[in-house]
Amino acid sequence: MKKEIKNIEKAAGRIKKAVENNERIILYGDSDCDGICSVVILEEAIKNLGGNVDITAFPDRELDGYGMNFKALEFLKDKAPALFITLDLGIANVKEVEVANELGFEVLIIDHHVALDELPKAKIIVDPQQKDDESEFKYLCNAGLTFKVVEEMLGKNMSNSSRNSFLELAALATISDMVPQIGDNKIFIEEGLRSLKSTFRPGLRAFLNILGEGELAAGNYFKIISSINASESVDFKNESYKLLTSASDEVSMDLAENLISRTEQKQQRIKSIAEEVERRISKNPNQPIIFEGDPAWKLTLAGPVASIIASKYEKPTFIYRKMDKDSAGSVRSLKEGQNSVDAMKTCADILLTYGGHPKASGFRLKNENLEKFKEGLINHFKNLQK
Repeated sequence: MKKEIKNIEKAAGRIKKAVENNERIILYGDSDCDGICSVVILEEAIKNLGGNVDITAFPDRELDGYGMNFKALEFLKDKAPALFITLDLGIANVKEVEVANELGFEVLIIDHHVALDELPKAKIIVDPQQKDDESEFKYLCNAGLTFKVVEEMLGKNMSNSSRNSFLELAALATISDMVPQIGDNKIFIEEGLRSLKSTFRPGLRAFLNILGEGELAAGNYFKIISSINASESVDFKNESYKLLTSASDEVSMDLAENLISRTEQKQQRIKSIAEEVERRISKNPNQPIIFEGDPAWKLTLAGPVASIIASKYEKPTFIYRKMDKDSAGSVRSLKEGQNSVDAMKTCADILLTYGGHPKASGFRLKNENLEKFKEGLINHFKNLQK
């Protein structure tokens, strides 16, 4: 018998209680396909129960980095008291959750990233990566995990149309987050993509109309995913969230066309940065890691660039944007046994934030500690080779 995800029943019950008591609910999600789809799934499930979400918010990765941040808490503090639900982030935000608690929020974390040594003091944490979670669902992306929470919330009251609509989003997020296509992930993808071909959601229909059925018949869902990921969060609002929740065909077409156009521009910028990284590392090709940054590089492009470089050179790759005082970046470490989170854990004392998956993660630190961070990482990976 499969073991249940730790706290999933408790989380579902708490959200249902908030709906019944007409409590204020805040959904705070990451600004990528997985985070946005997680927010949309949970918000629509809450509406199915007759509830309402007071505000949805998404961090500006460029200005604020990943995860929960103090700027967001300042922006949202007037909403306290409220049930503050984080999606696809939160498990690494020990200090930020502490401040949220002091402001009067009750924090509920739904995250799928690796749990660090210290857990945030949230009221409820749903994360299969917790050390004492004995379930087999460590492979889920966050939208898949959110779907599980929603199944628990709605039970037999989940209609087939709602289920299919949620699975369409879970499928796109599962493919986007590059989690293993096994177990429930395989089911989400198969059922979600099947439903997507005749979706009722105007935002997804807009993509189908623009890209054409031929693209989808060829399995080219990455154009939709890339477009969703091309959105940016400004003042905690996100365009892809707006697209996926829009009831208007006309608004959806405008938003989808804009995002597709932006994807093409983004691909050119990614290519340009990757070429610059390659020029730099050609001068010193024998390092065990690739560690490069620049003030001109957008943080939102660091992940795709790191993926390209890590795949080509088969080395742990750290790509960052250097800002006035801090630097923030993305990490890709694709070879087995080269766990990027474990590597950064050895430098935790100089990092402001860090976390993610063993193969894909992120970090933020003071510029004065960049060289020390690089040296620590080089030593860590050199020791692994011994």
